Amino acid sequence: MVEDTRARSFGAVAADYDRFRPGYPAGALRWALAGTGDDAHVVDLGAGTGILTRDLRALGHRVTPVEPDPGMRARLDAATPGTTALAGSAESVPLPDGSADAVLVGQAYHWFDRARAHVEIARVLRPDGIFAPIWNVRDDTVGWVAELGRIAQMGENIIDLTEKVTTFGAAFGPVELGRFTHRTTVTGDEVVGLMRTRSHWLTGAPGQRQRMDAELRELFATHPDLAGRETVELPYRTLVFRARRR
Repeated sequence: MVEDTRARSFGAVAADYDRFRPGYPAGALRWALAGTGDDAHVVDLGAGTGILTRDLRALGHRVTPVEPDPGMRARLDAATPGTTALAGSAESVPLPDGSADAVLVGQAYHWFDRARAHVEIARVLRPDGIFAPIWNVRDDTVGWVAELGRIAQMGENIIDLTEKVTTFGAAFGPVELGRFTHRTTVTGDEVVGLMRTRSHWLTGAPGQRQRMDAELRELFATHPDLAGRETVELPYRTLVFRARRR
């Protein structure tokens, strides 16, 4: 299946994924985990290279990362001293019943088999525990950022997510939505590097990849908000969808 191929495409570029993908604003994570305490046991599900894991650990939480891809797990372990990622998936979490205060998911929930994942996540959570998928989404109300998304076929957007993520099944209460903003400072080359960690680029034909690279470089060379600048601020809106285990 095309979706399966795209979901499995990241391990080959794990180092670049870790380098170019943005972290998560502390305010968004604190909101996601409100009421869990300062040293909550948090499962980072679909942990990738550990970007979210490290942000959660910086806030003082005990984090268990779970990731199916061996290449991503290896990068997470190398970049996150004192942490070893568990091999597992959203549909098969290698943890005991009721062992987690919260389960967070950074940029990965859309790959889950949701019906199976919701049951498994509910099993791992304690009563009243929190489940919260999180996305960093580029702020495409900014002109050049919208053009970036068009060129790179970076498809997720605010409207899609808020319309599609509405319930986590019978085991969970109502879904609450938190909205946050942050920015990263990047060069044109770093934006190209970021694009090359996206599934559309990773699974694209050579000609499609070359076209994307060329159009992005042209964007940075010619757009009036970008031309002649060594760095630029790339704005993000972070969405947190939070619900509690019944």
